[in-house]
Amino acid sequence: MSNETFETSPQPGIAERALDTATDMSHSLGEIVGTLGAAADRLSEAAKEARRPGTALSTLAAITREAPLASLFVAFLFGVAVARRG
Repeated sequence: MSNETFETSPQPGIAERALDTATDMSHSLGEIVGTLGAAADRLSEAAKEARRPGTALSTLAAITREAPLASLFVAFLFGVAVARRG
């Protein structure tokens, strides 16, 4: 028999594991923030595009400005209809 000792690789301590986890979470949060920012930019651009004169959204906005109470009533009826379907 030989007297060799086997050295195992040292396990990372709790502080090192916590630091690695925090770094991973930081990278993940950064990616999420970047993705949400890009989605908000696309949504903002789509809303700006939809507000161009002659589009459905601009027509709806004009009708709402002309008759706000009637528009509110129509929106309420639409909400009731959708709620009953679900």
